[in-house]
Amino acid sequence: MTMNETDIGTMIASIGIPYAYYSFDDDTAEAPPFICWYFPGDDDFKADNQNYTAIRPVTIELYTDEKDFELEKQVETVLKQNGLSFSRDETYISDERMFEVIYETEVIYNG
Repeated sequence: MTMNETDIGTMIASIGIPYAYYSFDDDTAEAPPFICWYFPGDDDFKADNQNYTAIRPVTIELYTDEKDFELEKQVETVLKQNGLSFSRDETYISDERMFEVIYETEVIYNG
């Protein structure tokens, strides 16, 4: 799927919960549920000393204070509707008493 940061923001906004690129401002204590997303690097197609196609891994982190299977299904539905395959991982952050579900996908970046 070809996307840029605006497209990804629009896609995540359709879920209907607060979201931010990488993190919220330091003076903002966002209450769960919320999403942070970011580009952790690149996986560009390279040949002949050139980057031919910009491919960006995208990490989407869903934070909830309780296990929320329905919200997870909603995130996964939005990813599928946008033609994105993904992997999923989950952890419990005991210090914060929050669940974190991490979705990893990649897009052909057209920024």
